[in-house]
Amino acid sequence: MSALIGAPYHQVTGAASDGAGAGQALCLLGGPYVVCHGRRSNVPEGSKRLLAFVALRGRADRRLAAGTLWPDGSDARAAGNLRSAVWRLKSAGIDVLDADKYVLSLHPDVVSDVHVLCEWSARLVEGRPRASDLRILSWDPEAADILPGWYDEWVICERERIRQRMLHGLEALCRELISRGRAGDAVEAAMNAVRFEPLRESAQRMLIEAHLAEHNHGEARRAYLAYARLARRELGVEPSEQLTRLVGMQPVAVR
Repeated sequence: MSALIGAPYHQVTGAASDGAGAGQALCLLGGPYVVCHGRRSNVPEGSKRLLAFVALRGRADRRLAAGTLWPDGSDARAAGNLRSAVWRLKSAGIDVLDADKYVLSLHPDVVSDVHVLCEWSARLVEGRPRASDLRILSWDPEAADILPGWYDEWVICERERIRQRMLHGLEALCRELISRGRAGDAVEAAMNAVRFEPLRESAQRMLIEAHLAEHNHGEARRAYLAYARLARRELGVEPSEQLTRLVGMQPVAVR
C-alpha cells in the first residue's frame, strides 16, 4: 500500500492505523492520499495541490497559497478556487486541514510521510538514530517520487529538497551501519542510494566503503569501475582522485 516502502513510511502508517486516537497519515510520496485506521482515502483532484502545498509547509497564508496555486486570473478568483478546494476535501470525508480567514494548516493529529522521512534523515545525519531507523527495507525509487507528474515550480523545488534529504539519510545510514559492524546491511543501504541516483559519487563511495568493510576488494573495485564508466559516458568526467585512491587505483581513462 505504501508509496515509500521503508522505515519512514511504516512509522507514518503505524501512527494512523494502530487504533490509538484519531491520527491520520497524509502520504505525499506517490500520492497524495490519506490513510486512517488502515483505510485509504483518495484526495479529490481539485484539492491535491492545496493539500500538498499546506503539508509541505506545515501552515500557509491563504493569500499566498491562492496566488501560488492559481496564478492566472484575479485574486478574487484564486480565493474562490481555494475555498472550493477546501470544500471538496471536506465533502470527500477528508478532514485534515484547519482553516481560518488567514491561515491554512494541518490538524495536529495528522502526520505526513514527508515530515517523518525528513526527521528520519535528520536523526541519521546528526548521529542520533533510533533502533527502528536502522532497519533495511526495500526502497522503490519510482514510487518514492514526491507528487509524480507535477511540474509546478514550487513542486520541483520541494521534490529536489526531499530527494536530497532521502539521499543524505541513506548515506548516513550506511555510515552508521558500517560503524556498528553491519557491513552487509550497509551494502544494501548504499545500493538503495545508488539506485536513486547512480551518478552521485557520495552514494557510490558509501557502496565502495561498505564492500571494503566486508573485505570484498573485488566487489569494491567492480563498483568503482562501473561508476567510472557511467560517469564518463553520462557526464564526461572521471571519478575523484579520493575515490580512485580508496580502491587502490591510479587515475586512468576508463573504457
